[in-house]
Amino acid sequence: MKTAIITGISGQDAAYLTKYLIKKKYNIIGTTRSYNIGKLSKLEYLGVYKNVIIEEIDLLDFTSILNLIKKYQPDEIYNLSAQSSVGLSFNQPIGTFTYNTLSVINLLEAIKIYNKNIRFYQASSSEMYGNVEKLPINEKTPMHPKSPYGISKAAAHWISINYRESFGIFVGIGILFNHESILRSKNFFIKKVIKEALEIKFGERKKLRVGNINIKRDFGYAPKYVEAIWKILQQDEPSEFIICSGVSISLKDVVYYIFDKLDLDKRLIEIDPALFRPNEIDDIYGDNSKAKKILKWEYSLSFYDVLDMIIEEELALR
Repeated sequence: MKTAIITGISGQDAAYLTKYLIKKKYNIIGTTRSYNIGKLSKLEYLGVYKNVIIEEIDLLDFTSILNLIKKYQPDEIYNLSAQSSVGLSFNQPIGTFTYNTLSVINLLEAIKIYNKNIRFYQASSSEMYGNVEKLPINEKTPMHPKSPYGISKAAAHWISINYRESFGIFVGIGILFNHESILRSKNFFIKKVIKEALEIKFGERKKLRVGNINIKRDFGYAPKYVEAIWKILQQDEPSEFIICSGVSISLKDVVYYIFDKLDLDKRLIEIDPALFRPNEIDDIYGDNSKAKKILKWEYSLSFYDVLDMIIEEELALR
């Protein structure tokens, strides 16, 4: 039986990955910056909380990471821990860059020192690319990040590749585009819109305030994306893979679809310039052909189907 450490265990992806790995008969150790049962509600929602050993650890503390690896001797480490809010990164650029880069160096350095046979997964992001000259984005597209978050993830991405090339560590990288589910935190756009639209429907809110909804994004379904994450570490050779749906959709179309689905008046949508970001990507979508060919990963969901599933789950929770 394999043992895996999953950092950032309180997050959406970590919860779905945990459920997926349990089916694969893994022992799971999850790390969190602060042990708070409320923060582990996503694991509870999926019914896997009791299957995880939780360790409170600061990934900026190298000694703690080394001791964790010595204690559990993992076969694989999935690094899903990050300050992952693009909007927040504009307000907290130093903290975002520090955590998202030094945590990765510490994990890789600990693997290098203790056991180079440990396989390491780094969660990269489509935000690394920014506004590109040519779409779709593939693994060789030049990066020009437009946010402090994107910059931090690009730095962590190249740090990971450097450790792979310099020290022979198996470092697999998933470059995930936007992926949503019922477990997404409420500060992310899709979850915010669905939650607040439902509040309008049930008389708990008067309007939906949004920023720039003319931009377009490549959206997918998180439970399907974690399948690709696992497959990345099962290859004979480590590499990086774009994980995406392959199409983009405007935020306006998303908001309008949700309002139509819930039979809401679109005049209740209010554009608030205060919610605009200082620097924005106009349109972005990826090419997932490498993942489909090498990982044998399949993805065919329409994002409208994903929205239907999330809305249905949200309604069931009310």
